[in-house]
Amino acid sequence: MEPPVSHTAGILYPGYSAEDDYPTLEGLLGGGVRLPLVHTLMREDAHRVDALLDVGSEDVLSEGAGKLLEHEVQSVIWACTSGSFVFGWDGAREQVEKLQAVTGLPTSSTSFAFVHAAARLGLQRVAVAATYPADVAERFVEFLQVAGIEVVRLSSRGIITAAEVGTLGREQVLDFAAANDDERAQALLMPDTALHSVAWLDELEQRLGKPVLTANQVSAWEGLRLAGDRAAREGLGTLFRQAPAQAEEQEGGERGSSPN
Repeated sequence: MEPPVSHTAGILYPGYSAEDDYPTLEGLLGGGVRLPLVHTLMREDAHRVDALLDVGSEDVLSEGAGKLLEHEVQSVIWACTSGSFVFGWDGAREQVEKLQAVTGLPTSSTSFAFVHAAARLGLQRVAVAATYPADVAERFVEFLQVAGIEVVRLSSRGIITAAEVGTLGREQVLDFAAANDDERAQALLMPDTALHSVAWLDELEQRLGKPVLTANQVSAWEGLRLAGDRAAREGLGTLFRQAPAQAEEQEGGERGSSPN
């Protein structure tokens, strides 16, 4: 007999690259958790500011949200870090607010998921290993700084397309993380949902000896948190080993508008 579905977090995901991280997450999470995913329109696959503004545009997200609601989800996550932080803090907040107006559900994005996850772990200083070109990666740093998170080291791999990022395998991801950590950082952040990571979260943390937050990991965590899931789980890094705080304990948590 199938276990009863306890929590369902809907994922809006741009294009095709590492979307298979979410079925992997479902299997590792267990307990009836569902993470239904809808692919949103990507007119151009490019980690370039103009293309990312289009990827995260209101019409694209609204269309995807309509399809996602057919899955009877309890929360919605726009699972695209660069397609949210590229709008800046206020623009990303407005993006989530408009999406929530469509869904009528607790809604957030990967960029705010990173902020909320960092707050949950008490992180103040982090290193960032970004697959993006440098100019895009710098915008993520600026976003984190608004939330009061200091980035002590930023590394950019300079990959233009999400499709190419999605081809990076286990050893490449582990090596990329290890090569771009910093001893001053309390954790390493890897902010691209096109990057496969969830099958190797514990390995990443063992390799670095500290928490590692990856985009698909924090997206799922944020979605489940907003859906009311309070379970602590093994096998998905430090973040999932700690039961999430109540959404209302993080001011603006349902809309992803505050770091606290």
